[in-house]
Amino acid sequence: MVRESTSRARDPVSGDPEGNGTVLRILHVVTLLTPDNAYGGPLRVAVNQVRELRAQGHEVDLVAGVSGFHRIPETVDGVEIRLFPVANLVPGTGFAGLLSWRMLRYLVRNMRTYDVVHVHLARDLVTLPAAALALLWRRAYVLQTHGMIDASDRRLAKVLDFFITRAVVGRAKAVLYLTELEKDSLASLFGLSSAMLTPLPNGVPLTQCRGTKSEVLDVLYLARLQARKRPMEFLKAAKEIGPGISETTARFSLVGPDEGEGTSVKAFIATLPDSPPVVLEGPLGPDETLARMESAAIYVLPSVDEPFPMSVLEAMSVGLPVVITKSNGLAPFVERHAAGIVIDVNEGALAAPLRMLMQDAEMRERMGENARRAASEHFSIAAVAKQLHLVYMNIAKSSSGTRRFMIGAES
Repeated sequence: MVRESTSRARDPVSGDPEGNGTVLRILHVVTLLTPDNAYGGPLRVAVNQVRELRAQGHEVDLVAGVSGFHRIPETVDGVEIRLFPVANLVPGTGFAGLLSWRMLRYLVRNMRTYDVVHVHLARDLVTLPAAALALLWRRAYVLQTHGMIDASDRRLAKVLDFFITRAVVGRAKAVLYLTELEKDSLASLFGLSSAMLTPLPNGVPLTQCRGTKSEVLDVLYLARLQARKRPMEFLKAAKEIGPGISETTARFSLVGPDEGEGTSVKAFIATLPDSPPVVLEGPLGPDETLARMESAAIYVLPSVDEPFPMSVLEAMSVGLPVVITKSNGLAPFVERHAAGIVIDVNEGALAAPLRMLMQDAEMRERMGENARRAASEHFSIAAVAKQLHLVYMNIAKSSSGTRRFMIGAES
């Protein structure tokens, strides 16, 4: 049942210029939560944003599709979330073919109760329909694409763009981007004006140490086992560095769900001698990744064309020196703050700098501290949420005739 709100009044059109003290009712929509955290980046971003926006006093609902759980969770990393089972409407298309009829029903019934709708948009049948309903219901909505909407030759992408993506992107009140490359791509694909495009970095919370440092020097790859992430480069570097390393001094750990490279990774590990020690740990849930990072000594992500990876920001936030490639969107930041080592994307470029970092404890400590400080100063979720608050206030003020309700019950 939906009924008129009796809660304290909130008026997104009045108040001071920055809207301090104004309470908005906000909806965040993300594609998917799975036990192995396969869709981790956008979900982690949304969870951090929602936690901080709630701390500011806003009324924020977070909804997402869900798959793979015996019992559907009610929270992610302490943040309440409303989850809806998904089905694969288009087999063989991965995330793109997922659809949740229950989420659609919820959105149809409740879309008008929100002042602002924030869709973490991908080319899929979860977030695109959510944005379309916000447009249909005349809700002010903002899109955050996380580098996931780019030029594509895939048939499904072209079909989705023709029928829905172009329409919802073109009518958004704001489109949030991570990098200049993403900005240029969105502007070119959809003819967006600079006024519609707003920069917003990913943000990380200031963490307190929850994990226990490993007694051995733990070199960590924590990402999907996917070709673009290049877990095989990590293993080849381990093989080159490994002779003479015992399991009591160092190890190389791979953590993450299999997305195509799992068979190759296992086959390669099977050919390795006892030195170097290499451990394939499998995937972790979203509540476990930060604690796992805190137990490591070095974080390695040899991926290519990574726009703005949350895993690198999270590793920096817990004081790990990072090793990434020049094609990573965070490479200039890491170099500028001496928070790790940036390598070429060439095959074999990882071993030498990684060996140097493993052998120099003072360098690891210095770079780790630089990483923690830089992440705190430039990418704190508190600062990001303040920017987001201003975006919401601007688009809420530009929307007239907003009615406010509260949900009495949801069936």
